Amino acid sequence: MSAQDTVLVVGSGPAGLSAAATVAAMGKKAVLVEKEDVLGGAPIISGYAKLVPSGEWAKDAIGRMVSRVEGDGNIAIHKQTKVSKLDGEAGSFTATLSDGKTVKAGSVVLATGFTHFDSINKPEWGFGTYEDVLTTTQMEQMVSSGQIRCPSDGRVPERVAILLCVGSRDRQIGREWCSKICCTVSTNLAMEIKEISPQTDVFIYYMDIRTFGLYEDKFYWKSQEEFKTKFVKARIAEVTKSPDGRLLVKGEDTLVKRPIVIPMDIVVHAIGMDPSLENPEIAKIFGVGLEKHGFIDKAEQYTNSQGTTRKGIYVCGAATGPDDIDSSIAQGQSAGARAVADLHGRQKVAV
Repeated sequence: MSAQDTVLVVGSGPAGLSAAATVAAMGKKAVLVEKEDVLGGAPIISGYAKLVPSGEWAKDAIGRMVSRVEGDGNIAIHKQTKVSKLDGEAGSFTATLSDGKTVKAGSVVLATGFTHFDSINKPEWGFGTYEDVLTTTQMEQMVSSGQIRCPSDGRVPERVAILLCVGSRDRQIGREWCSKICCTVSTNLAMEIKEISPQTDVFIYYMDIRTFGLYEDKFYWKSQEEFKTKFVKARIAEVTKSPDGRLLVKGEDTLVKRPIVIPMDIVVHAIGMDPSLENPEIAKIFGVGLEKHGFIDKAEQYTNSQGTTRKGIYVCGAATGPDDIDSSIAQGQSAGARAVADLHGRQKVAV
């Protein structure tokens, strides 16, 4: 492989898989580097259930993307590998991999993803203290298993509470951003719980509901009207345990301005999207900037779509901030096309 016909893609979540497939479809070589031992990123590693908005199981939808990449002769895959060094400039990069191999590439696509917020950083809401306080990813794994049970004793829950904005829109813990997709994922999760366990009542406690675009009808209203999800506008103070062993959600109903103490069997944290923990290292290795929250900084987007602060290096997906899977896939296609255009030397942009 020569630098003139090769694009280095770092990360194999939905955005990275999309970028690699796009490069290959345009007749160029893609070298896909993934730090984990499997491809597919968060949907596969974290065991997501049904994806929003398609309703298709993650293992099937993302599995097709993985199969497409693994079966393409124009894509070389390096699992359990990182890029440890990048030399050169746009049109002639040399990447040194953690296994000692080198890759020459004309351009680079970063699809390095995000980190799920760690609910331990919200201890007052019970995660890590009470066995029946879960995160959305843990509840999705339960949905995938086909059974909704309290982890503490295996009983079918009468009531499940989903707390929104855990690790999002919270300046007290340094998370000033909205994670974009949590409201929609949570309304979808409420419906999935009800499908498996019709006798379980699901409550969603929220500051605001942000099911953007057409998701308002498909998820928010459907969840209320067809699946009887109960939405409560509230500020949650803490989650404790009652003498009978059930959880107690305590706070204020902000519509009627009164305190609430509601018994629940399971409490689910709708966790937000943090910058990848590896972003400081990525920024140093690839020579790209980070924006103030720690996500990878984007170049001017009107004429330099998917660009970073370094010429010849592109970025896509949740590496630049919270985003949904469909948008990440589209950005991966865009970044892959931009990277191939660089190989042809046909696109002039300002960084």
